Amino acid sequence: QLQASGGGLVQAGGSLKLSCAVSGLEIIQYTMAWFRQAPGKEREPVAAVSVSGARTLYTESAKGRFTISRTNINSTVHLQMNRLKVEDTALYYCAAQSARIAFAEPKASEYEFWGQGTEVTVSS
Repeated sequence: QLQASGGGLVQAGGSLKLSCAVSGLEIIQYTMAWFRQAPGKEREPVAAVSVSGARTLYTESAKGRFTISRTNINSTVHLQMNRLKVEDTALYYCAAQSARIAFAEPKASEYEFWGQGTEVTVSS
């Protein structure tokens, strides 16, 4: 089970830190990622982190502003979001993919487990 939290309402330029608590899974067996889905749009990847945390991938929209991290001992994954923009408004999901799959740009279809999403609203 993946439980995402930390969403909220923030002004453009502000920051939020999302967290994902993982239970019922051995987190060390999974690549973790964040996706988001804005109203009327398809779900899109944001960032991914390898099992050890040593490797990360970001989409262009997230590069330089967002940081994904994980703490395996606590079975948590975080997404630090800085310099937020109105277009970052979306429902954010954490997801888990078997680490047997090569670490690459995240594709929603390859992720097995999903959290319920946490809502991020950025106002102008």
